[in-house]
Amino acid sequence: MKIRKAIIPVAGMGTRFLPATKAHPKEMLTLVDKPIIQYIVEEAVAAGIEQITFVTSLGKRAIEDHFDRNFELEYRLREKGKKEELSKILDITDMAKFVYVRQRSPKGDGHAILSARHVIGDEPCAIFFGDDVIDAKKPAIGQLMEVYDRYQDPVVALCAVPKNKTANYGVAKAKDVGRRTVEVSGFVEKPEPNKAPSNLAAVGRYIITPEIFDILERIKPDRGGEIRLAGAFGEFVKRRSMYGCVFEGTWYDCGSKLGFLKAQTAFGLRHREVGADFKKFLQNIK
Repeated sequence: MKIRKAIIPVAGMGTRFLPATKAHPKEMLTLVDKPIIQYIVEEAVAAGIEQITFVTSLGKRAIEDHFDRNFELEYRLREKGKKEELSKILDITDMAKFVYVRQRSPKGDGHAILSARHVIGDEPCAIFFGDDVIDAKKPAIGQLMEVYDRYQDPVVALCAVPKNKTANYGVAKAKDVGRRTVEVSGFVEKPEPNKAPSNLAAVGRYIITPEIFDILERIKPDRGGEIRLAGAFGEFVKRRSMYGCVFEGTWYDCGSKLGFLKAQTAFGLRHREVGADFKKFLQNIK
């Protein structure tokens, strides 16, 4: 079945970026002149996703407004003859069908995903986490879709990380089954380098099947009282394997300050308006 729908949980409070996120969604922080969440939506649309469900919470209204029409702004841009700017904001609203579901209390990413099950129905879907921007010639989620097409089982995006950094990530137990494709039999959360089963870290892109929703509905919360997608995967692999796609592209962890600054620099350097001057500025920093 073709992957037509996606879920993007955006209900988190963004505490690592306080005070910037006190009254502003972290997903709306910008890389040059475009919010992080728009890069993620553009990746989804480029891979053929037609409907995107945001799972939101209190204080996330700016995301809805960003992907909605702003008739006053459109009118003023027309009046001033700013055709390029007008085209950009109109393109945003036309990218996909947008649905908004409220997560009423912070009970984990798995609970957020489960909140959107009634929108997805009985079909596979893509999951994007709002902290991860992947710069790739071919959309990263599209690469995962190709793996799903072959196996019809859940797929996780994987990225090779330095062995001495495995303690920062969820790391896959995996064996190669093809080009940039692995069979995943489990995950170890933040293992020390000498205990890591591989150097393949899970990144915030997934293809899930209705079976994952079924597991999310019945699993118990973790010690922190949260229902986690990783927990559902852990239950799934007890019965059979899922798959991993070691995607081609550059991953920016925009949930960390350093990752966000790296993304800001990379996208700034190639921006057609400011890239050249920004490069000169960086070269002259002492």
